Amino acid sequence: MARLGSWIEPFPEGIYVKPADAWVDPSQPKARALVTHGHADHARGGHDAVWATPETLAIMGVRYGQQNAQPVSYGETVRVGEVEVSFVPAGHVLGSAQIVLDFNGERVVVSGDYKRRPDPTCAPFVVTPCDIFVTEATFGLPVFHHPDTGSEIDRLLHRLRAEPDRCVLVGAYALGKAQRVIAELRARGHHAPIYIHGAMERLCNLYEELGVPLGELRPATGAKKDEMVGHIVICPPSALNDRWSRRLPDPITAMASGWMRIRQRARQKNVELPLVISDHSDWDELTRTIREVAPKEVWITHGREDALKHWCMLHQVKARELNLVGYEDEDD
Repeated sequence: MARLGSWIEPFPEGIYVKPADAWVDPSQPKARALVTHGHADHARGGHDAVWATPETLAIMGVRYGQQNAQPVSYGETVRVGEVEVSFVPAGHVLGSAQIVLDFNGERVVVSGDYKRRPDPTCAPFVVTPCDIFVTEATFGLPVFHHPDTGSEIDRLLHRLRAEPDRCVLVGAYALGKAQRVIAELRARGHHAPIYIHGAMERLCNLYEELGVPLGELRPATGAKKDEMVGHIVICPPSALNDRWSRRLPDPITAMASGWMRIRQRARQKNVELPLVISDHSDWDELTRTIREVAPKEVWITHGREDALKHWCMLHQVKARELNLVGYEDEDD
């Protein structure tokens, strides 16, 4: 009798689905790629054909140019080779999806990256029972417990109001995190203009085009210093401490990342206001998801694999580490 999931095979560069002759999130160009979401460690250019949600394909188009695209909307099922393939929301960023693979009476769900918290910029995670659940473990340690997002946004706004002669410079990943922080600020009643780094303009414009309102955004590059006093400025984490930031009006340096739970990370990046806002699930959410999905096996792609594998074993769930390469922390 064939072992469970014998028709999919993990390699360092991705997961190969043999009866579809396709790869999930391959790190190298392939003939057929099934892509969970638009972050660069999961979506690469150069594939001959790409299956993904329309939003992910639009993001890939901005980043890599026109793709040989096969759009699959949430809830739609397509046949790739001998495999039925569908995409369900992952709650990670706009267009992110879990890829559901059905073949020979077995179901495999490849989650990609995911979170369980509400996010005004993307569809929420949908629990999909399966035989094999392929999960990340970015924050797969019990120490990681993300606080309420609204309370972190309130801390940011309190600091802005407390020091009106300065600005608050928030480091946030350019795809997903930046737009989420902006949308969360709007949801808390902050409707003042927000200044953004030039690296974020195309993706913010794309979010707006895809129906995610972000309010008034202004380019920080070229703006006068006194214009930005008392305002929020958002930039990629790499720009927090470079020459670009020196032209800002006495910035309070903040960073939105799940890694801000670790004080040493905040100190290393000279972050004055650490904001624990993540687009990944924390420990409790990872383990809750496995309980709700109730798979026969859990396969762990990247992150803190050992701890999550140990938890699965304690709860009588078979688990294995895939040791895939090329997945980054993304300052998430």
